[in-house]
Order: sequence, then structure tokens, then C-alpha cells
Amino acid sequence: MSTTVLVTGPTGTIGAHVVAALAQRHAVKVRAALRDVTKAGRLPEGVTPVVFDWKERGGWKDALTGVEALFLLTPGIDNAVEVGNALVDAAQEAGVRRVVKLSAAGAEVEPGIELGRRHRANEKHIEASGLVWTHLRPNSFMENFIHYYPPREDGNIYLPLGTSATSFVAAADVGELAAAILADGTGHARQAYAVNGPDPLNTAQLAAYLGEAAGRPVQYVDVPEEAAREAMTAGGSPAWQTEAMLELFAVMKAGYAAGKDDNVQRIVRRAPIRFSQWARDHASAFRLPAA
Repeated sequence: MSTTVLVTGPTGTIGAHVVAALAQRHAVKVRAALRDVTKAGRLPEGVTPVVFDWKERGGWKDALTGVEALFLLTPGIDNAVEVGNALVDAAQEAGVRRVVKLSAAGAEVEPGIELGRRHRANEKHIEASGLVWTHLRPNSFMENFIHYYPPREDGNIYLPLGTSATSFVAAADVGELAAAILADGTGHARQAYAVNGPDPLNTAQLAAYLGEAAGRPVQYVDVPEEAAREAMTAGGSPAWQTEAMLELFAVMKAGYAAGKDDNVQRIVRRAPIRFSQWARDHASAFRLPAA
């Protein structure tokens, strides 16, 4: 008997890997929740696009009808807790049985930092909903070095992280772990899993791997918090998001993000991706454009 899974954020950094991994499982029917279904061309063969807009709750019922499991990835917006909780309620009303929540490392720490508090509020709502739940709490993503703080043309990465190590994790590992759990019925009920990369590395070491892969010098420049704040503000980051990210950076700088676990190895049944390999696989993202 097949399982129908609805994936939110199906074309993003993590969601795309969840969809791709689920699409390889013959016993799973995958629905991709898209505001614009014209993006369906980016989806793997066999995945069904369904209209879904976080701002249009009236359309959620159609997307959820007939769904057995939900992958919940809330958007990076100020009212993410509110809309995330509302979708959980809608899922429960529609007869969805299970939810896998993409949370964040350290969400269990209370009072914790802003980003963790937001995820924990959503986790608690899920736990009280009656749905069978599993929380995934990944560390920072390796893909952040592509999307948010890539090496600049001068070869530098500017971050306020000091010399402490972080266990950055590959998006593919998080996506495949989520897919394995979504396809597995209730084998991971009421579990919260940390998801760390295998190598706690400081940012200078990470920069060296990126430079080696790109064939050009890449160096890490440690910057003061205020300089990072000014850069994020100038880049258009909302004030709440800027302060939340600075809190996260402070936690990383203090050495609290170098965790280890065996969840990818144990559940996906393969070794997690090392940063050195990830850098080689994405080397084209770090090379300078041809003159």
C-alpha cells in the first residue's frame, strides 16, 4: 500500500532533496506544495504539484486531502510560528497522521536563541496535536556557503565566528534522512534527531577546502558583530532576522555547534557527506567567472 506525502518548500535547499529522495521510493506518492505550479518542471518525474500558498489558508484543505504524512518546512518569515501551527491544525483536521518537522539544532534548549524558540514553539504545537511526530534538528547547512556567505571576488569569507568549529551538514543528508523517516511509517514516532555533519571544522579550515575545490585562494576573515549587522542590514535583511542570525553566530562562535551524531549513518545507512567532498561536488559555485 502506498503512502502519500505532502512536502512543503519542495524546491528549496532541503525540500528539493526530500522530494528527490522520496521520488525514488516506489511505495510513496509525493505531492509538492507550490505557490506557483509553473515551477513543476523542476520536480522529479512522478511528483504531483499541488497549489499551496502560506498566505491563502483556504486552499490548504485540497492540498492535504488524502495525505498520510506531511514534511513541514516553515518559511523564513516573521509569523512562521503562526502559519506553521495553523498548517498542523489543518493537517490534523484533514486526517493526516504523521508529520516530520524540519527544526533546528538546539531547539530543545530553553529559553535558547530566537530561531530555536520559534522552532520549539512549533514543535510543542505539533506534539500536542495528536499527530505522530518526528523532529529533525539539523546544524547549519553547507549550502549556506553558496546562498548566504560565499567567497567573494577577493577570495574572502566574512563572518563573525572566531576560531570555533561547527559541524556543518549537507542538505542531501538532511533530505534523505527526512525521506527515510517519512517512508517508514511510525518507526520514528515521538523522536527528535540531531543532524550534524561528520567534521567539526572552524571557518578557516572550511575556507581552505573551498579554495582547494575552486582552484583559487579562499580565506576566512573574522569580523566584529557590528560589522556583520551592518552588512546584513545593508543587504536588506529584516531587523528581526538580522538579530536572530547574530544570536546564532554567537552560539557558533562560543563553540556550541560542534555536535556529533550517527543518525544519517544509522537511518539512511550510509556515511554522511564530508565538507571536503561537498566542496568538490559544488566547486563550480566557488570559481570566479571566466574573464
